[in-house]
This record gives sequence, structure tokens and C-alpha cells, in this order.
Amino acid sequence: MSFVPVNSEGLILIVIFFSFIWLLSIPLKNVGIVYILWGIGFVLVNLFYFLSAENNYLRNYILLALISIWGLRLSIHVFLRNKRKEEDFRYGKFRKKFGPKKYWWFSFFQVFMLHGILIWIISAPLLAVHYYSKEPELNYFDYLAITIWCIGFIFEAGGDFQPARFKSNPLDKVKVLRTGFWKYIRHPKYFGDATVWWGYAFFSIAAAIYWPVISALIMILLLLNVSGVAMLGKTLKLQKPDYKNYVNTTSSFFPWFPKKHIR
Repeated sequence: MSFVPVNSEGLILIVIFFSFIWLLSIPLKNVGIVYILWGIGFVLVNLFYFLSAENNYLRNYILLALISIWGLRLSIHVFLRNKRKEEDFRYGKFRKKFGPKKYWWFSFFQVFMLHGILIWIISAPLLAVHYYSKEPELNYFDYLAITIWCIGFIFEAGGDFQPARFKSNPLDKVKVLRTGFWKYIRHPKYFGDATVWWGYAFFSIAAAIYWPVISALIMILLLLNVSGVAMLGKTLKLQKPDYKNYVNTTSSFFPWFPKKHIR
């Protein structure tokens, strides 16, 4: 099967998957469940691309394993973090603005189809690897991709685990986390997420297909300007009095040694 039909069928699969999630969100009155299933969406479409490949080599199996580990961990983490919380406040505002009679269908396009299209676009390196891999042996770019992925995964998982442990102490709720990864970077999980996707991009390069690296750039732009760094920074400035000092002394998106503490 050629590239375009598989890519189109992947889009159809994603639309069906997110339509089901949308239907589930209506009785729950919580469109925030899209975050829980974001990682699963990548696992699902990657599995489809894997099964659609004419031949699967070692690179394909490694990518299948890495995407599954990354996506399942992310979805489990978000589920555990949000299972007792109300709907995301941003969607709550839209729900009030449009009213219950309109928002149920508006959310289909605003939330679920938007996330689905993003998964379809960002997953381009995954399809490229499964479709264009022709050699059974790994090359230097494969090993580089695995190394980059491991670095990213450690930062992303650690960036989720460390603040969860930190927040478990009620006395630390207004404090700023300055230990572990957070000593060297303000957004370790977003740096980790971006790095993971550069790992997938290098798998595509290993298969001698270069254009899918655009997907890694799109992920970085989303993390920096839309759903990650920018949004979290605004929230923390309001919640934590010492966060301004933390901003002045700690690198935002790339790990680096902290500056001298400013009082």
C-alpha cells in the first residue's frame, strides 16, 4: 500500500477515535478527557502504521515499543493527576460562554478534531519510518535517535514525578520547586517531550526521509507558545510569589546551570 492511502486511513482512524472520546465527554461534561487520551492517540495511529507496513524491521519494532511506552505513560500520568479534578478552567469558560445547548457540538471541532488533526500531522515521522524503512540493520542515526529519546523520556517522566512528590507536602504548595531537574530548567517535562519527538525525527532520518523533522519543530512551537511553557508560566506567576525570582535565575526550556539567586 502506498504512503498517501495509509496516511489518509490514519486520519480516518484518528477522527473515529476522537469522535468516540467526544461522545464520551458529553455525559461526563468534561472535554478535558482529551488530555488523558492524547498519548493513546499516538499509540493507536502508530500501531496502525506499523501493521500497514509491507515489512517490519528492527527499527520499526523499536519505534513501536518507544511510542507505546511514551504514550501509555503519559496517558496514565494525566489520568491519575486529573481523575478527581473538575474540567479544565479554559474549557469551563467556553462552556459558560456558549451554553450547554451549543458547547456540546462546538467542542467537537474546537477540542477533539483539533487534537486529532495535530496528532495526524505530528505523527508524520512515525508513518515515514514504517513506510520507508528498507534495511534490516540499524545505522548511526538509529542509535542517536534512541539516545535522544532516552534523554527526553527521562526529563519528561522526571518532570512529572518530581513536582507530584513536591506537592504532596501541603507546606510546599506556595513554594517553588528548585531541586532535581527543576534546578536547571523551569519546564523539564516540556523539554523532555520536545526531545522525545526529535528522537522520532532522527528515526525518520535513519530511514533516509528528512521532511518529517517538520513535525518535531511543530511540537516545539506548540510547547513553547500554545499549550506548555507560555500557559504554565502565567499560572505560576499568580500562584507562587517567588516564581519571578525563579524565572530570573533558571533557564526556561533548555537545561543549564542556574544563575546566582537574586533577592
